[in-house]
Amino acid sequence: MTMTDHLSYYGLDKEPFSIVPLTDFYYHNEQHDQAMLRLRRAIDAMMGLAVLVGDVGTGKTLLARRLLESLPEDQYEVSLLVVLHSDVSSDWFVRRLAAQFGVAEEGLSKVDIVTRLYQRLNGIASEGKRAVILIDEAHMLRQKDTLEEIRGLLNMELLEQKLISFVMFGMPELDSSLSHDLALKHRVAVRYSLKNFSPNVLIDYINFRLERAGASKEIFSPEAIDAICELTSGNPRLVNVVCDNALFEGYIRREEPPLGDDVIRSIGEDLGLSNSLPPTEIADRR
Repeated sequence: MTMTDHLSYYGLDKEPFSIVPLTDFYYHNEQHDQAMLRLRRAIDAMMGLAVLVGDVGTGKTLLARRLLESLPEDQYEVSLLVVLHSDVSSDWFVRRLAAQFGVAEEGLSKVDIVTRLYQRLNGIASEGKRAVILIDEAHMLRQKDTLEEIRGLLNMELLEQKLISFVMFGMPELDSSLSHDLALKHRVAVRYSLKNFSPNVLIDYINFRLERAGASKEIFSPEAIDAICELTSGNPRLVNVVCDNALFEGYIRREEPPLGDDVIRSIGEDLGLSNSLPPTEIADRR
């Protein structure tokens, strides 16, 4: 058995439910498209600070990457920073930011780095381009001095526009982090919140993923879809995990599609999801 035998068993060309945020599997839906529109407006108008919050698995990282890819290189100088821990200092942040814009910072003091960064941002603006930093896992920015540094960088501006825009992507705790610096929180020009998918959207999401992966027949029965809705509460990442495991489980059992809810509930037990939600009545969704 190879790694992809279960895919060919269902007539699929690629993994339909990878948890890796692949932009070619970006699913257009009202809330994600609304988020993109609002974030692009904040960037295009150089409003300074935009914030996108959402629980784990609601698609923040995929949106960040989609946004990054959507910004033309001839109009934007844009980078994506991922915050990996909560001990990020203002010194590290400034040096990393400078490096993203090609500013040599080795051996320089933070004051000198900021000066050079200001000169570089002025140069970008004079070229008719916009400087943008996307920050994923921004809820990890909890050090007060780091937040103050971001606020100070937002003060860099010309008469008609700011020299740099930040877009923060994070879990709901990001709101609490920003509250540590109210002056920064008050500078949030755009804020949008992502929620789990409704049952109607969830069905369309699953079908989109399967079709994108080459499916030409029904893979999950209506009962299986009901079970997926119950077990995941519409969380996109959980949906991917459950569906991915279900495809492999169905292959091992040599079950012909469409797969039934027994496969889904078995996977739910394996993943510890079976008791996460009570059974729900899902009506008027087909």
